[in-house]
Amino acid sequence: MAVPVIQQLRVGAYIMKQRLKGNRRYPLVLMLEPLFRCNLACPGCGKIDYPKAILNRRLSVEECIEAAEECGAPIVSIPGGEPLIHRQMPTIVKELVARKRFVYLCTNALLLEKRLDEFTPTPYLTFSIHLDGLEEEHDEAVAQKGVFKKAVKAIKAARDRGFRVNLNCTLFNNAEAEKIAEFMDFARDLGVEGVTISPGYAYERAPSQQHFLNRENTKNLFRDLFRLGKERAKQKKDWQFSQSSLFLDFLAGNQAYRCTPWSNPTRNVFGWQRPCYLLNEGYAKSFGELMESTHWDSYGTGNYEKCADCMVHCGYEGTAVEDTVRHPLKALKVALGGIRTEGAMAKEIPLDKQRPAEFVFDRLVDGEVQEIHAKGGPGRPGDKPNKQAAAEC
Repeated sequence: MAVPVIQQLRVGAYIMKQRLKGNRRYPLVLMLEPLFRCNLACPGCGKIDYPKAILNRRLSVEECIEAAEECGAPIVSIPGGEPLIHRQMPTIVKELVARKRFVYLCTNALLLEKRLDEFTPTPYLTFSIHLDGLEEEHDEAVAQKGVFKKAVKAIKAARDRGFRVNLNCTLFNNAEAEKIAEFMDFARDLGVEGVTISPGYAYERAPSQQHFLNRENTKNLFRDLFRLGKERAKQKKDWQFSQSSLFLDFLAGNQAYRCTPWSNPTRNVFGWQRPCYLLNEGYAKSFGELMESTHWDSYGTGNYEKCADCMVHCGYEGTAVEDTVRHPLKALKVALGGIRTEGAMAKEIPLDKQRPAEFVFDRLVDGEVQEIHAKGGPGRPGDKPNKQAAAEC
């Protein structure tokens, strides 16, 4: 696992503190989403399909720090949209690092090289670069030629300046194990810290709904991938993943986990999003309200139709980390022996009692636009989501 010792120790101490306090639900990673606007319009993305009035909104430095302090999670992941569009992002990162938060700034890297001088290398900052495969696969995933080459150039520049650099790879149903293995070889030779890998989530607002993996396909794909990894490790250095061994074991179908959405709470321009980063089912005004008033048992695989095929790290990594703390010998066995790729898979969670999906996105967005309009902002009632507007910057 490619995570520095200092981060492992601090996160481990935080978890033990929560356990000693008797806290059943606690945050591990704050998903801090300071804007939705992006300079790409990927067909598998459901995070940028908003009217211009909302795409123009930003969380301030003060709001970002307040969210981190209120939540208290030791790790802050900054997704988007594209975070580097935010002019105050260097200040946000600096203030979070000063508070000893481990910051993962998730970026497509198109602006990274241009803004690199505004950041300082530190063990508390990682640039998590989105690369969804090698050049052909990645440029197809982002629907734009040349993005892969520009991202790799920025990765090398950041790496050479001493920054922690991680790759963030999302897999869709066109993924092939052999191609992913070639990508993992590339990542190893590129000299990055590690790779965060996860199947894509079927956002209801994503322009293309044919791209997403179901749970069975996800497990078989990862078994094929890890099988290839074992073969390659005989000749070259192992692949480095920036994830717990038990989460990877879960992806291969060897663990029957339920998601823990409270472990990765989301704060964005609307407020604290219920129930998680992937689902938009309403907002709380504070972190405390989110934790206390969200009906957590209504969500997750087996409980809610929208969660049926989800195996994404922001839902299950927290579960795997908690299991690692509870059962360290099991985790050590998987870490040393590798992911099991043969034999029966763990029993799947039944879906026969899940509640049907509710579609509330349009109502929530219309309410926000009307509020902006009432306050004299540029929005107007009836503004519709605009994919082209999302990509303007």
